[in-house]
Amino acid sequence: MLTDTHCHLADSALAGRLPEITAAAQAAGVRRFIVPAVTEADFDAVCQLHAPPTYYGALGLHPWFAESFQPGLISRIAECLQAQPGLLVGEIGLDYYGDRKHTRAAQTATLLAQLDLAQQFSRPVLLHHVRAAADVVAALKHSGFRSGGIAHAFSGSLEEARAFIHCGLLLGIGTLVLNPNARKVCTAAAALPLEHLVLETDSPFMQIASAGENTPANVWQVAETVAALRGISTQEVAAATEQNVNRLLSFS
Repeated sequence: MLTDTHCHLADSALAGRLPEITAAAQAAGVRRFIVPAVTEADFDAVCQLHAPPTYYGALGLHPWFAESFQPGLISRIAECLQAQPGLLVGEIGLDYYGDRKHTRAAQTATLLAQLDLAQQFSRPVLLHHVRAAADVVAALKHSGFRSGGIAHAFSGSLEEARAFIHCGLLLGIGTLVLNPNARKVCTAAAALPLEHLVLETDSPFMQIASAGENTPANVWQVAETVAALRGISTQEVAAATEQNVNRLLSFS
């Protein structure tokens, strides 16, 4: 069995075909899904989909939308976390790509508020970190956050990886590893201890040439690639990463 630890099944591109997409994933050996929200508009759909032990929802405000943050959002997430104990917090984080670096203050304030909430409820987080790994780590340290989670779509250096690990996070290895020119993520997938890795697709985003539409079924291809980079069997990668996911979700 494998888990897609980051798939946007509440997104309109996938939500209308959920039975088909789930069946294809299960046929590929993918039996568990962690589904993050991006904006408050996603919350109802994610909560309705949340059904452990198959589907685990995560609620949060993505950094792209940090300027829309209102304090009432924290209260709403808190109510949902109280009502549905298996929920995580996410997708949250920082994104400094292009013009988004001009919203750093809003992003940081939004991230810290959500980290504080996740710590209050002892929930793992799904962390977005585009060109902002050092500041995300700084926010984790500043907040004293120690409830675990995943550095989603990791593509950084080994030094950045070790900084996230030191903060108690797992590293999400996604479909970027299928690109042999993505040297940093390939190096991380090959060199870091398996006990720190989990697998994901970020579907329907991160389109991949070999598979067309990106769906959770592609987790198996990610596992095969990680195995090839490490010179071990896909089954060994699957067993280790599933153990990591089980540990992550043991709060529920």
